[in-house]
Amino acid sequence: MSDKPSKDDELAGTEQPFVQHLMELRDRLLYCIYGIAVAVAVLAIWPGPNGLIDFIAHPIKMHMPPDAKLIAVGVFTPFFVPLKVLMMVGILAVLPWLMYQLWAFVAPGLYVHEKKFALPLIIFGSLLAYVGIAFVQFFVLDKMFAFIQGFTPDSVAATPDIASYVEAILSLYLAFGMAFQVPIVVMLLVRFGLVEIAKLKSFRGYFIVLAFIIAAVVTPPDVISQLALAIPMCILYEVGIVAAGWFVKASKKPEDAEPDQV
Repeated sequence: MSDKPSKDDELAGTEQPFVQHLMELRDRLLYCIYGIAVAVAVLAIWPGPNGLIDFIAHPIKMHMPPDAKLIAVGVFTPFFVPLKVLMMVGILAVLPWLMYQLWAFVAPGLYVHEKKFALPLIIFGSLLAYVGIAFVQFFVLDKMFAFIQGFTPDSVAATPDIASYVEAILSLYLAFGMAFQVPIVVMLLVRFGLVEIAKLKSFRGYFIVLAFIIAAVVTPPDVISQLALAIPMCILYEVGIVAAGWFVKASKKPEDAEPDQV
């Protein structure tokens, strides 16, 4: 007795050899590198490394004496730090392009109804990452440095090293950019049947504790940045629960959306 699907699988016969998968992966990685290279070249012309460093250093300079500057302790720091900032901003600038290449690589293995929602998820995820980074740049850093500088004695000149500052900023950008993906993760977990919405609701209290633990681990040891990460994560968790209910219904196969007719 053989099991026969009621309808033909639209992915049947689309399997590709392993070598062809590797070639496709190589092409997608090259497209990512090309995109980053173009973004870095454009940013190197305008606003340039100096303009980018002035922009990301603005939050801390607002809380330093008027004539104070960030210092470069290492011998090669004045050369490598601008390149690091240029590369970082270049990657962020083409984030949607990078996520599109990932989608294009896995797209042949998706059904039509799944492909329809892949691009909106990429756009939504990119926007959430940008919102998280903007939240760091325009709110968190200002409040965090105001809090930290408030503990600096009058006899101490707070002149941070630009390399350590950029490293701290990068870690915050990464932490908030990933933390703001909570709705996407929740939606995908529900869509692929790994967890039910009712379970997510009952897990709400545990997630709040988990969010504060994550915030305490990945942010500097100040209460401002920890609250600034944990509270949005809790809010986005609720957003993800609401969005998951809509996403599951909207992304079902057409035949699954309607009851079978006898």
